[in-house]
Amino acid sequence: MSDKRITEISKFLSMVLRHKPEKIGIQLDENGWTDVADLLEKSNRFGIPFDLEMLKHIVDTNPKQRFALNAAQDKIRANQGHSVPIELGYASQEPPEILYHGTAEKSVQSILATGLEKRNRQHVHLSSDLETALKVGQRHGIPFVFKVFAKQMYNDKFEFYRSDNGVWLTHEVPVNYLKRNEE
Repeated sequence: MSDKRITEISKFLSMVLRHKPEKIGIQLDENGWTDVADLLEKSNRFGIPFDLEMLKHIVDTNPKQRFALNAAQDKIRANQGHSVPIELGYASQEPPEILYHGTAEKSVQSILATGLEKRNRQHVHLSSDLETALKVGQRHGIPFVFKVFAKQMYNDKFEFYRSDNGVWLTHEVPVNYLKRNEE
């Protein structure tokens, strides 16, 4: 299977498991899980055919670990990034001192005015390392990285969660907890 085909299926999975399950007629439960057999059948009818072996390959090899299969491997979900309401079941955790948020240079002034907002997603996504934040920013244009004073936020009673693939999540980051990364 070509890298191009794997990328196509991965993007499709992101769309239906994070944003538009109704597009192919699947349903996500309250925790974001859907039936693998149903997903495979409806993906095939939608014109994006793949089998269980390919699905397992994508889950296992996705560099961002976007998806998870349950222990029985009969249910799948996206690890984070949903715009549909689901409860991922993550427990609040104490974050490291500093986290990072990658964005595009064109968004900097807006962020400095309002802070980081979840907008149409359930959480603001933060990275534990600068390299990952830079990669995220590059997807949106000329990259720009903010330092987030996560430990200070936590001490000020903001909640943080860590997804199964290591992405830090919070509901917002007010401007006073942001600093332009100068590294």
